[in-house]
Amino acid sequence: QVQLVESGGGLVQAGDSLRLSCAGSGLTLSNYIMGWFRQAPGKERVFVAAISRGGVTTKHADSVKGRFTISRDNNQNQVYLQMNSLKPEDTAVYYCAAHSGNSLSISLAQYDYWGQGTQVTVSS
Repeated sequence: QVQLVESGGGLVQAGDSLRLSCAGSGLTLSNYIMGWFRQAPGKERVFVAAISRGGVTTKHADSVKGRFTISRDNNQNQVYLQMNSLKPEDTAVYYCAAHSGNSLSISLAQYDYWGQGTQVTVSS
């Protein structure tokens, strides 16, 4: 069974840091471009960050650039999102996703596999 499982979410205060993890089960993540997306209450799911198969190339949304960093460890079959200087507007469910194409896509439609999400809540 193919699964992506996110972990590491929680309730933190503004200015704190969190590190999200995404583990692959039945899926070799090194074969995929990996992305993180988030969905705030009442809003659409949006792109946060993506990373190439080898981890050399990354892309981050302007809203998180300089605060969030995507990385991966293919030996551990995991992808990470380090989130620093968190703001209340970062509150959302965060999802990891796997994309079999060749570009660091920001489009949800191009991702083939999705995790169930992990809640991040940032209080002011």
